[in-house]
Amino acid sequence: MTQVNKAKQFAEIHTKGDPLLLFNAWDAGSARAIWRAGAKAIATSSWSMAEAHGYRDGEAMPLKLVEQIVERIVATVDVPVSVDFESGYMHQPASPHDKGEDDTLAENIGRLLDLGIVGVNFEDRVAGETGMYGIDRQVRRIAVLRRVADQKGVPLFINARTDLFLGRGGDPAKSIGEALDRGKAYAAAGASGFFVPGLLDEPSIARICDSVSLPVNIMQDGMSSNGRWAGLGVARISYGATPYINAMKTLENQAGSALRP
Repeated sequence: MTQVNKAKQFAEIHTKGDPLLLFNAWDAGSARAIWRAGAKAIATSSWSMAEAHGYRDGEAMPLKLVEQIVERIVATVDVPVSVDFESGYMHQPASPHDKGEDDTLAENIGRLLDLGIVGVNFEDRVAGETGMYGIDRQVRRIAVLRRVADQKGVPLFINARTDLFLGRGGDPAKSIGEALDRGKAYAAAGASGFFVPGLLDEPSIARICDSVSLPVNIMQDGMSSNGRWAGLGVARISYGATPYINAMKTLENQAGSALRP
């Protein structure tokens, strides 16, 4: 299957009320295991990938290493692959050429597309910081991704992630208005999906699903049933770091048993 066909297939399996389930991978081995279990697509988790290679999340992991891992994942599985692109890896060590932010972002996404990916998560949090890009700036950044993908002839699935809810606590209803504004603006800029990790309030999720034209992605809270999210109109459910955390716990427990005198 060609990259373009995989991209079209990936978009088609985002169905409101019948969500795509993504059990997130961190390397080629985990991706192959998830694929063999029946996954329709593979998506990476930046947190899991970073932890598995001795880095902290938040773009501390070199993009070159990310690209190497992604290349092996794409070569290992025969389903669409989406990459957690974080904030676009804008703040990696400078290249010999002095480029503007948009040019750097364009180069970064271009290299990932050349590896055969068909989707990205793209967040509005400034990498390594607690602040977020303003709506206008993030709209411009999304437009850069769409422009590069169009130039390469790949209908890239841009899963526009907002960090309004992740790790912020408090009343989610207070951020719903801004979330809706961001979702609508991101859609107009060329996004393909809207990701609201950290939001688990059912009325708020239902309101976003009803108000934003894009397929809505939520992050599963552990390993509970997905039925309640499907009933709210969710089109994509990600497991985030949970698969990696559980795998490492199992490994540690088994190693402890094996190494015990």
